[in-house]
Amino acid sequence: MSLDKDIEKYYTSASLNPAEKKKALESFKEMVKLLNKGKVRSAEKSSAGWQANRWVKMGILLGFRLGKLKEMSIDNSFRYYDKNTLPLKPVKIKDGVRIVPGGSTIRSGAYIGKGVICMPPMYINIGAYVDDNSLIDSHALVGSCAQLGKKIHLSAAAQIGGVLEPINSVPVIIEDEVMIGGNCGIYEGTIVERRAVIGAGCVITGSTPVYDTVRGLIYKKTNDTPLVIPEGAVVVAGTRSLKNEFGIRNNLSIYTPIIIKYRDEKTDVSTALEENLR
Repeated sequence: MSLDKDIEKYYTSASLNPAEKKKALESFKEMVKLLNKGKVRSAEKSSAGWQANRWVKMGILLGFRLGKLKEMSIDNSFRYYDKNTLPLKPVKIKDGVRIVPGGSTIRSGAYIGKGVICMPPMYINIGAYVDDNSLIDSHALVGSCAQLGKKIHLSAAAQIGGVLEPINSVPVIIEDEVMIGGNCGIYEGTIVERRAVIGAGCVITGSTPVYDTVRGLIYKKTNDTPLVIPEGAVVVAGTRSLKNEFGIRNNLSIYTPIIIKYRDEKTDVSTALEENLR
């Protein structure tokens, strides 16, 4: 039986006997090896768009179920306790990843491409995919199964939410050359298409309507499709007035992300990664 079918079988089983638990753990470990190498992903893009790999997400949840709490401390200064199925990612100098000292953590089962820079402290969770030459800045989070493309700048304190459940849900997708400003949050399976710019302080969720002032459109998540930020869009934090009687009487507004322009040469200059830092 193939690995994906094995994972699905063990995940959907109500209970596992000791022999089955052993085989399930072997299947989980094999999947983690493939995730570490980028040979399988929790989501992939096809001609039909981004699709979740259900069996990979099942496998990650299976790993949590099979794991037992264990002391996994490196020394007396670096002590931690986690499920024994979720160790640190093994990273070697030949991998070409720059991990600056200061408290960063990458869980095994995350793919990190060559030339990626990890500034402390940052965290990358299992199932995540971070492609070549991206920068994960201080206090940034890449959640479980999030997919990040090439040459992304994930600024300080930005959070890319994880999506493990529902199994069919596409995780957060950040495509190539996207710039995400400081203190941003991208959640609930939002897709940010290539070369978009998310201004500092923007919070975008699946339930957040995004107003495109250039094209006169409003982007929303539906039951069948995720919220998609268009290619090259420049999004900033804005407000919109409350139109009900109470809102009008009290002059109330609520937060909303607004597309104010599309990327141009001026935007490229202001968002360029500093090559001297590499």
